[in-house]
This record gives sequence, C-alpha cells and structure tokens, in this order.
Amino acid sequence: MEAERSLPRQHLRSTQWALLLGNFVIGCGVMVVGGTLNDLTRSLNISVTEGGHLIAIAAVMMGVGAPVLATIVSGIDRRKLLTLAMLWYALGHALCALAPSYEWLWPVRALTVLSAAVFTPQAAAAMGFMSTPAHRGRAITFVFMGWSVASVAGMPMAAWVGERLGWRVAMGLVAVGGLVAAAMVHRSMPKGIRPPALSLRAWRKVLQSPLLMAVVLVTAFQSAGQFTVLAYAAPYFKNGFGANPEQISLMFAYFGGLALAGNLVLNRVVDSFGAARAVTITLSLMALSLLIWPLATTLPLLALVFLPWAISGFATNSGQQARLGGLSPRLAPALMALNTSGIYLGHAVGASGGGWVLDHAGGYGNLHWLGLMWMLVAWGLSHWAQREQVRRDARGVAPG
Repeated sequence: MEAERSLPRQHLRSTQWALLLGNFVIGCGVMVVGGTLNDLTRSLNISVTEGGHLIAIAAVMMGVGAPVLATIVSGIDRRKLLTLAMLWYALGHALCALAPSYEWLWPVRALTVLSAAVFTPQAAAAMGFMSTPAHRGRAITFVFMGWSVASVAGMPMAAWVGERLGWRVAMGLVAVGGLVAAAMVHRSMPKGIRPPALSLRAWRKVLQSPLLMAVVLVTAFQSAGQFTVLAYAAPYFKNGFGANPEQISLMFAYFGGLALAGNLVLNRVVDSFGAARAVTITLSLMALSLLIWPLATTLPLLALVFLPWAISGFATNSGQQARLGGLSPRLAPALMALNTSGIYLGHAVGASGGGWVLDHAGGYGNLHWLGLMWMLVAWGLSHWAQREQVRRDARGVAPG
C-alpha cells in the first residue's frame, strides 16, 4: 500500500486547478437537464414530471455507481482513471445531443453520468492523498469548488442556451468541456497516484460505523431537500413567477454566485473552524430559506429568500467531503464514494418527491415543505454526528 505523498506546492496547485475544472464540467453536465428543462420538455413532447424522471434516473445511476465503481477502479492510476472518466463524459454528452427521442436519451444519459460517479469522489480522494494533513480539508474543498463555479456559469448558461438555442446545443457544449478537462487532467495529474485499495475490510469498517454512516446520510438528506425544489427551478421560475429566459438565467447566476462565495469562505476557514460545525450551520441556513419560502411572492423577494440557502448549498457538499476526509483519511476512497452516492441518491429522491408534489399535492408552491422536511432530518443527524465526534475524540476512539 502506497503511503500518503505530498507534492511540491506548484505541482499540487496545477493539479488542484485541473481537478477543479473537471468538477466544473461534471457539475455543468449533471445540471444541464434542469437548466434546459423547459426546452427539453417542449422538444421531446414530454411532461415536466417526465423531465424530472430523467434527472432521477441519472441520479440513481450515479448514486449506485459511485461505491460500486470505487471498488472496481481502486487499483487504477488516478491520472489515467480521471482522464478516461472525462473522455467518457464528453462522448456521452455528444451522443445525448444527437438523441432523436426521450426513449433514446434516457439510457444514453444514464450511462454517461457514470463518469460523474467516478470523477468527483476519486478526485477528492486523490487530492486528500496528495495533501498534508494540515491542509487536507482546504485541498478537498478547493477541487469541489468546481461544482460551485458550475452553478455560477454553467447552470445560467445552460438555462439561457436551452431557451435560445436549444438543449442539444447545451449538451454539445458540455461534451466540448469534457474534452478540454480531460486534456488538462492528463497534463497536470502526476503519475503513480493510487490511494489505498478498497478491500472488503475497509467497506465493512465504513458500513459498521454509526458515525461515518450518519455523516453520509446527512449528505443524502440535504441533497434531497435541495433537489426537491432545484430540479424544477427553471419551470418554477417560468410558471410561478412569469420569468423570461434572461430572468431565469439571472436567477441561476445569482444563486450560483452566492454559492461560490459561500464555498470560498468555507475553503478558507474549514481547517481552523471545523468542517462539522460549518456543515451544521449551513444546514440551518438552508432550512431557514425553505421555512420562509411562502414570503417569496415576486422574483426580487424570491432572491432575498434564496440568499441563506444560496450561500450554504455548495458549501455544505464541500464541507461534507472535508468532514469525511478528516474523520478517516485511510478510508477516504470509500467515504468519498459513499458521499457522492449520497449526493446523487438525494437528487433522485428530491426530483422524484418533487414530481409527486407537482402531480398530487398542489404544484410548485408546496415543493419547499417537502424540501424543509428532508433538510431538518439532515440537520438532526449532523448535530448528533458532531457531538458524537467530539465524544470519540475525547476518548481517543477512531470512527472507522
């Protein structure tokens, strides 16, 4: 088993930027369906709920694929693995852009997003493996910041391109981004990075630890809470507030800009402040937004209501990765895979639950209540895990 290694600072920094770019493209691809949902449903002649199912199917594939693929690819050099993952992502989105119907699109999309199930957790595990313990949290949250940048630039761009040029063009742009990211990762990632292989013993340690599994479930529940609303944000803005394409894009850009700012703040303080404390606070802020959601009767008021959620949404996901990486660095590949699984299964639960609300429980105006329920469950688990971690640290007991 290879020991942890610390790269020269300049080399480590270039690798961080390449992996951030990869996560940016991954984030754009994952969110492209939500951003283009209005045009996609028109073009393929499907309902908004069926469009939500497309999000849920992809999320299930990523959620189930992350831990399974983590075991399969554990022995592969990370430079080769992450480069191939981005190439697969590029090819898949190119094929999605050419899909003639919904029946063709959903299976191609399902296979394409398996790349996301590999790239995001393995990039985080590799970065934690290459970093010193004192800077591990910051290194992991930095590469995950690509998702925040995707929410700033990718999601609004997808929404605008979807409304003005069509969802196929948006898919094609993700394919081009995947090729660029593959080249950058291959150029910057050092050879020979192989975090500890995932044995059955390692998986058993993770799955039998109440603390580690509670933290993973925090990710799943908060993800479900967010995507109950976010999966349907584009049609919600259009049908609930009469927003035009530019206003829809602006709302996504506003949300994403605040999400990036929140992630930047977290990246600077996570190692000193503590990832567990940071996550519990961000969950509280998201719950606050969902609680006061009925006050949003216009787009400007919605922007105000969105604010606590926006600055916390992606910071929570970054904080969760840093939290798990700090709890048990040796089990990081398994933990990052399960955490990614939690994110995407949460997407599936949120999109499916939101679709049910749209069809059976009063439409867009009630989505936030289901989202709030999931968020409060996540907060309770996070608070318990934070206290349990403090007790274990005081006794000197390892979580895994």
